[in-house]
Amino acid sequence: MSERFYLYDDTENTRTRFVSFMGENQRYDLAITQTERYYGKSLVLDLQGSRFAIMGRDDLDEPGYVESVFKLTEEEADELRDFLGEIIL
Repeated sequence: MSERFYLYDDTENTRTRFVSFMGENQRYDLAITQTERYYGKSLVLDLQGSRFAIMGRDDLDEPGYVESVFKLTEEEADELRDFLGEIIL
């Protein structure tokens, strides 16, 4: 068997917040992990939709980004964007 070649293998203490809330049209079940790995951005996991993104404040302002990553309508994305804007640094 050949030897495994690791590009990296790090362990880091992180802070994860699990949150669930109802929007006007949809329920959101999220895990938001804060880590130093991604230049201070958060790892946002949509637990219902099995999607995730590495996000910072700049990503929230990017037109169509939240809609594209999480496969949401504009209205749904606005709800999620409003929430994430309160907690993402």
